[in-house]
Amino acid sequence: METHDNQGFSHDEFKLNKSGFDPMMPGHQTNHNGDMILRQEPRTARKEGAGISLPYETRLEMGLMLDEHLCALNVALHQYTKHHWLTEGAESFGSLHHILDEHIDVTQDHIDRVGERVARLGVVPTAHPITQHEISYIKHEVEGRYTMRDYLRNDLEHEIKIQGMMRKTINRAHSLNDFGTVQVLEDILLKREDLGYHLWSLLEDDSLVRGMTHLLDGNDDIADQRTLNPNLKQ
Repeated sequence: METHDNQGFSHDEFKLNKSGFDPMMPGHQTNHNGDMILRQEPRTARKEGAGISLPYETRLEMGLMLDEHLCALNVALHQYTKHHWLTEGAESFGSLHHILDEHIDVTQDHIDRVGERVARLGVVPTAHPITQHEISYIKHEVEGRYTMRDYLRNDLEHEIKIQGMMRKTINRAHSLNDFGTVQVLEDILLKREDLGYHLWSLLEDDSLVRGMTHLLDGNDDIADQRTLNPNLKQ
């Protein structure tokens, strides 16, 4: 059985065996399709006619990997949006509100680019929000209001995880000569590293709004903060 920790991580390997309709998968069972004509099952690849000169097996494998990135980016988007809504405090309500807005815009663009690549490989992108969360290798934080540092730390851990998983796909795509996927993910990875750097910088322990309390609290000007998840894999 798959497990994930409280920091919102699920697995380090791709779910390449999750293909086609799965009666145990949330979102695969619905009454909406009673009168619709099914042309292709979820997370499968077209046997022919995709228009890209890669073998079926390559298109399926790359499409499934990319679909997990698509799901993870959607989870990250939802969490960024929540944090954008709940910004508060002297440092957060103004500047951080706008920074998270930028992260939302960038993530929406990356979702579109990855989804387009999945479709071009002839694979059905996962769009149902429940299924996305189930397939994603990152998980949304527990509901509720937490500190701004907790929010940013959770977002940073997501970014580090996304970067590591994207590097795995880039390496695999190189080995399969899928240079289209390489180009898409390399461009996205560079920008995700940017977003991670933004979050890391925001979490640095120097701050102008702490005033002179560090002279009295004995912390030697070091802000108290939770450390990053030590189980993160690059």
